[in-house]
Amino acid sequence: MEPVEEKLNFAVFIDYDNIEIGVKSTLHREFDVDVVLEGIKERGEIAAKVAYGNWSRQGQATRAFTEHGVQMVQRDSTPRGDKNGADINLALDALEMAFTREHINAFAIVSGDSDFMALVNKLKQFNKRVYIVGGKGFTSTILQRNCHEFISYESLLDSHVTVSRRGGQPAQRPRPRHSLPISQAIPLIDRALGALELRGVQPQLGLLKSTMLQLDPAFSERDYGESSFSAFVEKLVDGGMLGVRTVDGHAVVDRRGEPAKLDSDSGAVSGDDALPFLQEVLQDNVDLLRMGIPAREIRALATAADPEFKETDYGFQEFTELLNFAADKGLIRVESDPNRGLRFYPGADLQRVLEKSKRPAKPRDTRAGGPPQQARVAEVGDAGASRSRGRRRRRRNGHGQAGTAGGANGHAIPAARQPAAGADSPAKAAPSPPAAVAGGAEPASEASGQESKGKRPRRKAGRKAATRSRKIEDNGPDISDSDEPF
Repeated sequence: MEPVEEKLNFAVFIDYDNIEIGVKSTLHREFDVDVVLEGIKERGEIAAKVAYGNWSRQGQATRAFTEHGVQMVQRDSTPRGDKNGADINLALDALEMAFTREHINAFAIVSGDSDFMALVNKLKQFNKRVYIVGGKGFTSTILQRNCHEFISYESLLDSHVTVSRRGGQPAQRPRPRHSLPISQAIPLIDRALGALELRGVQPQLGLLKSTMLQLDPAFSERDYGESSFSAFVEKLVDGGMLGVRTVDGHAVVDRRGEPAKLDSDSGAVSGDDALPFLQEVLQDNVDLLRMGIPAREIRALATAADPEFKETDYGFQEFTELLNFAADKGLIRVESDPNRGLRFYPGADLQRVLEKSKRPAKPRDTRAGGPPQQARVAEVGDAGASRSRGRRRRRRNGHGQAGTAGGANGHAIPAARQPAAGADSPAKAAPSPPAAVAGGAEPASEASGQESKGKRPRRKAGRKAATRSRKIEDNGPDISDSDEPF
């Protein structure tokens, strides 16, 4: 006897700012809340509907939410932006409802923000079924793989043809999406059939799909171009990949062939295999990526690098799904802008790769001899010696200039007090500089009348000259003071 499924009572929480920007950026259309609510009603009864956003600038959206009885919670912006204000309010209200409303056993979170991963885990711990509703091009793959079922907004658009209440004209239909090759679903089907076989349960159609959703909550038969799961299985039967037989009035699915053989000629690879090519494209255009560019420009860069590249070969229906997958891997970073939509920037992993490639090489020694550090020390020593010689030249040029009468220490003294260049000069006095001798020396006969006046200055000059002579002997001769050629 087929087990009776538990009736689901849903509480729907809508992060409007996130879902609205994501739908507009990836699908180029306005968010339709009616499509989401109708898709949830197919799975159970809706008991509560709450939406969070800045409704002051959403006039058209507020009318649609009011018509569907959705409670709108205002998110007031603070001077610092309050980026996560709506996320915190949504999480707190969802947990409060899980604690206080025992009859609500399922939660539908309409958002693509990976920040709700903690809320998803907590609700699952309290035995609540969690559904994520969002676009495949902007909903985090972490959310898609860790909820009970991921309901893509694209599949809801394909399954509902809404009719405008004004004039009864059909609403805008979504643009056609690329269907994935049916052979790419074989590995997941084989895993589901193997799990049912281990449990000893007949693989009926309903059990097969629920098991496939347990293994991959993002699975949808609409990704393969079929509107129902029975039509999806019939397509596999027609291709000779599966077999269906009737047991006790129920359709039971059987395998045909080995899994390796079924997937050998499909030519399909995993999404990780597309990342090296995407990383190479982003590295070559990193300056453009740092400014923040939309998905269509990255798609154009990838097409220019390889015109034969197809995202469907790697399991992605759209190029935005590949970018969303790369964002979860840290290759790129996504920021949502209310005016410009989703913008892509270099991610943490790409930044590390760029830093390694631009790491400066080890400096080489330009001098013949030792390593760079020794060359640097030699340069500093040469510069210090040059500055020392410059200081000595400035001191000489500032004192004892040619044509000025000077004493032995270089200070100018009156001509009347200059010592005579005769036999009366003290024995310890050093010879006067050449410039002073040439310009101010007196004959011995003319200096005899002033001998008494010049005795004291001559002794003073002699003591200073002797002191300077001793310093020169201690420090070595200064060859810059010599007039002899080298």
